[in-house]
Amino acid sequence: MGKDTTIKFVGQPIFSQILKMVNRKRFAELVKTHQSDRYYKEFKSWDHFVSLMFGILSRCDSIPEIIDGMSGLSGKIENLGIDKVPAKSTFSDGMRKRSDRFFEALYFNLVKEYSSFLSDSTNIGKQFKQMLLIDSTTIRLFTEVLKGVGRNRKDDGKKKGGAKVHMAISVFEQIGQFIAITAAKVHDKKFLEMFEAKPHSLLVFDRAYNHYLQFAKWSSQNVYFVTRKKRNAKYRVVEILQDYNRETKEYGVHLDQTIELTYKDNKEENKLLLRMVTYYDEKKRKYEFITNNFEQLSAEEVAASYKKRWDIELLFKKLKQNFQLHYFYGENETAIRTQIWVTLIAQLLLTVIQKQQAPQKAFSTIASTVRIHLISMLCLNEIVKGEYKYYKKENPFAGNQDLFGNIIPKRKVRKRTKGNNSKGGHFEKSIKTTNIKPDSQHINSS
Repeated sequence: MGKDTTIKFVGQPIFSQILKMVNRKRFAELVKTHQSDRYYKEFKSWDHFVSLMFGILSRCDSIPEIIDGMSGLSGKIENLGIDKVPAKSTFSDGMRKRSDRFFEALYFNLVKEYSSFLSDSTNIGKQFKQMLLIDSTTIRLFTEVLKGVGRNRKDDGKKKGGAKVHMAISVFEQIGQFIAITAAKVHDKKFLEMFEAKPHSLLVFDRAYNHYLQFAKWSSQNVYFVTRKKRNAKYRVVEILQDYNRETKEYGVHLDQTIELTYKDNKEENKLLLRMVTYYDEKKRKYEFITNNFEQLSAEEVAASYKKRWDIELLFKKLKQNFQLHYFYGENETAIRTQIWVTLIAQLLLTVIQKQQAPQKAFSTIASTVRIHLISMLCLNEIVKGEYKYYKKENPFAGNQDLFGNIIPKRKVRKRTKGNNSKGGHFEKSIKTTNIKPDSQHINSS
């Protein structure tokens, strides 16, 4: 027998199959813990979550688009676990009033559940309890709900607001382990004060997070970090650990040194010893990395650890390019935070699908495929793998007799004739010109 090349139709749309990845029992426990259904008789937390997921996965620009799109799911709405499509005003009220803390808790619950499916095979940072990459991305808003970054405009126009998503992701799992959403004007180093790192973990971030007092606290707690030195940093070289004697701007590590920095704690000056690694990349660009780890990382591993920080930049790129974060479904802070949390949930679930079913495919391809076939009654695993199968159309009356006593075939075969250009056929019928005589009734003779 030959290989089966048909895609089987299933009883539930792809959207419903994605929603089944969320454990309804744990979802109900979170609802009870956060009392997110306390003031809602009809628009429950699950209805809110399903409606938002539909809008985010299908890239709807507004609440009316979400409602109108869901209204077309005739006969499929019961598969989503909701009784009816919410009204526009009900949806808007839910976005404004329901606490975003519930959706935040749901995200981290799913991270805990699926973290084992997302582990990477990288060897960098294996000697630490965890290795986290830290960075932030700014999302522009059309209203000044959250304070934007930058100077005020010279004209009478208002400065646009902005939300900043601070994130720490695991280098092994590529998902957010710690996330904070603030106004865009909040400085990056403030995130380090909110963040609680575990002992014997390694943190990697850029120089915007330079905070010497925090570095000193981490050193006393056995929390290690790798970052870049600020250009204007004042320091004193204590010891040259190794000089690699390379040529000027030659690719690789050039110097490994111990340096001394000064910081203030309660107006008292203190000294901080750090390690500085000088490195040139393939394009002869100079980098000066600083770390408080003197033993577990070689100079080459310090440079490789910082290079791994690019993974979080790619994560932010996925988030902004494949999901609807250009338009928001509400104008208050709660609505904006809620949409960001559910977008992160959608990204997490699609990442799990990608890792399990099609790790060789780009994330954007998976997101586009799901968006196009979101309400199709197809098998999610098969459509994501995309194994060049076709959809077999079988007649439900196959095998029975028609009115004339003929057996109805399983599949109707359409014969192609010359001159029929449908479905890739070639137009081969020649066009013959004929002499057309003018009608004397319509053309006046001269």
